Amino acid sequence: MTAHQIMILILISLTLFLLPAFGLYFMFKKAGVPPWKGLVPVLNSYEMLKMSRKPIYLFYLQFVPIAGWFITLAILAEFVKTFGKFRFYQHALTVLSGGLYFLYVGLNKKDKYIGPEGAKKYKKSAAREWIDAGIFAVIAATLIRTFVFEAYVIPTPSMEKTLLVNDFLFVSKFSYGPRIPNTPLAMPFVHHTMPLFDMKSYVEWIYIPYTRWFASAVNRNDVVVFNFPAGDTVINKEGYQSEQPYYDVARALGGPGGIDAGRQIIFNDPDQYPLIVRPVDKQENYIKRCVGVAGDTLQIINQIVYINGKSTPLPPYSETMYLVTTGGQQLDETVMKDEYDVDISNGEEFQQTGAPNQYAMLLTATAKDKMMKSGLAKNIAPLIDSSREVYPYDPQYNWTKDNYGPIWIPKKGATLTLTAFNYPFYERAIRDYEKNKLEKRDGKFFINGKESTDYTFKMDYYWMMGDNRHQSQDSRYWGFVPEDHVVGEASIIWMSWNKGIRWSRLFKKIH
Repeated sequence: MTAHQIMILILISLTLFLLPAFGLYFMFKKAGVPPWKGLVPVLNSYEMLKMSRKPIYLFYLQFVPIAGWFITLAILAEFVKTFGKFRFYQHALTVLSGGLYFLYVGLNKKDKYIGPEGAKKYKKSAAREWIDAGIFAVIAATLIRTFVFEAYVIPTPSMEKTLLVNDFLFVSKFSYGPRIPNTPLAMPFVHHTMPLFDMKSYVEWIYIPYTRWFASAVNRNDVVVFNFPAGDTVINKEGYQSEQPYYDVARALGGPGGIDAGRQIIFNDPDQYPLIVRPVDKQENYIKRCVGVAGDTLQIINQIVYINGKSTPLPPYSETMYLVTTGGQQLDETVMKDEYDVDISNGEEFQQTGAPNQYAMLLTATAKDKMMKSGLAKNIAPLIDSSREVYPYDPQYNWTKDNYGPIWIPKKGATLTLTAFNYPFYERAIRDYEKNKLEKRDGKFFINGKESTDYTFKMDYYWMMGDNRHQSQDSRYWGFVPEDHVVGEASIIWMSWNKGIRWSRLFKKIH
């Protein structure tokens, strides 16, 4: 665990002691206890245990990492009983109101301190015991999911061979700091759609702007889970969603008329293209590797990523297509699989080119080096994808999937001079991610109604790419990932499945 992660643990624990402090000042005063003790973090918890006559060892258990948070919440719930608060909603407010309910109890004149003797007179029914236990379990799991880690399963081969389909991961929220949900009123453990029902699992009556506690920046080469940037608007129909993103469909429908023409076709046919707009925290989760951080200048030349003019090596188990020329020896299926992790019966991994002793192979960086050293291959050259269907889909760039950029990645506080050349690349960040009204008229730029020649960014941005470079929908197709979309860092594989458990991958740390 890093120093930053340890600090987050400490600060979250301290926050739980601080939130009820102002309310405790007035509650202690009502109970005849020196009110200043309610304002002192940690001491206030010790005093609550004494006043409610609960075991003092609970005080020390609060300092157990993570589990201690729930001990603190239980102490709060026990203490509020000494003021005659026994109902379920009162305990829920105690735990969920961030200290506001304690302030209410302490300030209103009707609530009196009845002490532990008065609290003992109240007996819960068996049903109430089960309900309280269930609710506490949900709250505990929600806190862990929000602040500590979240489970995630790999759905596609875009990160192979680093991560395989049906690898089950833990995603650390500590790495970059816990992000507070934009939509806190939501069904627990459900992302954006209710199971069995085609309806939202959340409401937007309360919307919290982007807030991240104890934030830390994403590092280059981190494997990151984030909300899909192009998932803010989706076609809410089977086969679309993130499989066929709204923007891709609009671009295809628009043809020569461009994406705006395609949008109009979609808007005019809501039965065929039912749209739904999602807040950031309810957009689909994606997982990729961060290859460029805020302030970097990125370029891809013949598949190799260059950051600030320096080439970056491929991750050892990343894979891409190569043109492999052998010495004419027979390729053994077992050897190719065991030694080079190539399934020659799989058309996506191995193809005949028609030329003698020449094949197209999907190889990891490790397998490529091993193949050259073993003498199996006489020559290995990258198979370049010249497709120009890449972000920002503007012909003036003339960029391709494997030859892309150079492009500067926006950094918080940095100012960009707007030009006709860079406008298509940054307009989405300025307009959609940073919520400005951006227009281009007669060669001039207008931000929030005022003519401007430059723009200062409010967030850091990142460039994400899949390790399976030729089978990955990534930043080459939808651009930058803003910091408010970052969920956490993929940390460990806790389960892996492919017609049975893949034992060698269990509890494997992700690099």
